[in-house]
Amino acid sequence: MQKTIQSWAFGVLLLLAMALSSSAVAAPSISYRLSMPQPHTHYFEVEMRLAGFKGKNQEVTMPVWAPGSYLIREFPKDVEAFQAFVGNTAVKAEKTDKNTWRVATGGKDVTVKYKVYAYELSVRTSFIDASHGYLNGTSVFMYPEGHKDLPSTLTVVPFKGWSKVSTGLPQVSGQPFTYRAQNYDVLADSPIEIGNHEILSFESNGVKHEVAMYGEANYDPKKLTADMKRVTEEATKVFGELPFNYYLFIVHNLASGGGGLEHLNSTTLHATRTAYGSERTYEGFLNLVAHEYFHLWNVKRLRPIALGPFDYNQENYSRMLWVSEGFTTYYADLIMRRAGFTSEREHLDRIASSITSVENTPGNKVVSAAQSSFDAWIKQYRPDENSYNTHLSYYSKGALLGMLLDMEILRATNGTKSLDDAMKALYDQYYKKQNRGFTDKEFQQGIEKFTGKLMDEFFQKYVYGVETPDYNSFLSTVGITLTDVNKGTNQPLLGAGISTASGRPIVTTVTRNGSAWQAGLNVNDEIIGINGYRVSDDINKSIPAYAVGDIVELVVSRAGQLMILPVTLLKDQTLRYQASMVNPLTEAQKKNYLKWVSSK
Repeated sequence: MQKTIQSWAFGVLLLLAMALSSSAVAAPSISYRLSMPQPHTHYFEVEMRLAGFKGKNQEVTMPVWAPGSYLIREFPKDVEAFQAFVGNTAVKAEKTDKNTWRVATGGKDVTVKYKVYAYELSVRTSFIDASHGYLNGTSVFMYPEGHKDLPSTLTVVPFKGWSKVSTGLPQVSGQPFTYRAQNYDVLADSPIEIGNHEILSFESNGVKHEVAMYGEANYDPKKLTADMKRVTEEATKVFGELPFNYYLFIVHNLASGGGGLEHLNSTTLHATRTAYGSERTYEGFLNLVAHEYFHLWNVKRLRPIALGPFDYNQENYSRMLWVSEGFTTYYADLIMRRAGFTSEREHLDRIASSITSVENTPGNKVVSAAQSSFDAWIKQYRPDENSYNTHLSYYSKGALLGMLLDMEILRATNGTKSLDDAMKALYDQYYKKQNRGFTDKEFQQGIEKFTGKLMDEFFQKYVYGVETPDYNSFLSTVGITLTDVNKGTNQPLLGAGISTASGRPIVTTVTRNGSAWQAGLNVNDEIIGINGYRVSDDINKSIPAYAVGDIVELVVSRAGQLMILPVTLLKDQTLRYQASMVNPLTEAQKKNYLKWVSSK
């Protein structure tokens, strides 16, 4: 009897062990295979193997947008030849909405195959031709619905003759061109460059950094890596740490181009291939490096609560892009100053230029920084001829707000603290301690800890409202004064943008409440003459010959119909600021200024 009981118990334990073993084997897993057998046709080919998933059907989804670029781009439009197989047997697969496919797995392991047409070379999309391949995960890789958190492996099969793959994903040991991602968010946030590009490297703060350089360009590798090292080390001083053990810059050197997109431990930058040859354009490239590198903290980790975890199926609204992008723009300029790439004079000119640009944009009086952030999905990437009048970039306005809040903190702490300290404290609290994004209110409270006062009035006026700050009041904290050099002038202004690219003067913009606006001049009007004389150039060149209050008659062709428009010339209300240091500086101003621009 005892032996029977023991045998029964052993049998139960054996069955339990087998069940546990079976359960372990059946744990869901995802693997991808990316190939490109005919790159000149601009197609990537993807195989996604799903193993251990339960249920008769499995839905797979492709994102419709790319984080960091706030526009629904409808990536599934480029997918074709979608098929699914259990073993070698094709199974039913049907599309259920614009970015979802349902696969009849029957509870078995399944391999999904599809092609992606990739012929848009931008920092936010994917591209492949006979010279190289580049991809962003959101526009190429699908994921099983409801399982974004699962880890995956990716095997890249480069086209024959291509020998290099650069990505921020960690490589699987002993397996060439095979990488692992801890979840779909990481896979989607790790762009990949494939081809025969040059790879530069440098160490910054003890961490390896690589630069994948696609395309010929006039850069000096030694100088470029040394200068990028200076930029990265200066940026790191704000937060005091690098939260990764490897960083990758992917640089596309093109006939023309610019811009970048941030990722978790990498970035993609576009540069004009001749940009490294002049001081101005080279500094512009380094400023871009500073901007995208600063994003590895500000937005990729220190982020508004709406920006992660992501919903890839629809817009992820936030009123805080003026911080995520605007503050990053502000810090890029500050990093360039602190690292010694720009002089005091150049920094002052940049400040004056930024204020001039924002205050001369009519949309600045229409939309707030918070609303501009919220409307990014419908406005920022879809400008039209009237955007100048109705919209303002959260990049430019946010940069100025970052500067003003920096001045507030410097003043409140007698130059012992700055915006750097507030940003680091927010980073420590919400990313390092809580691993979550901040709310709008929590961000304001984080600033208030360093200003020592409630900031409701500031935020209501300048963040959620459209009031014009008294810039001199803020900038006096560090001894800067602004002067409008146009003040007191009495010149006329037409208030219309003109393009002569077609060989004819065509109206491209009409400034709200200006002379052209009041007279009824329209975008797309062709200006043929003024006061009886034919014109073939930008008519704005002729306006200074007249006086404020003069009436000029424009001969206009509108949709082929000729008409005469009388225009009463109004005073030019354009601002043009210059910034200078007061002399002498007070001791307080000296202390604040040094805290602001000095390398820590």
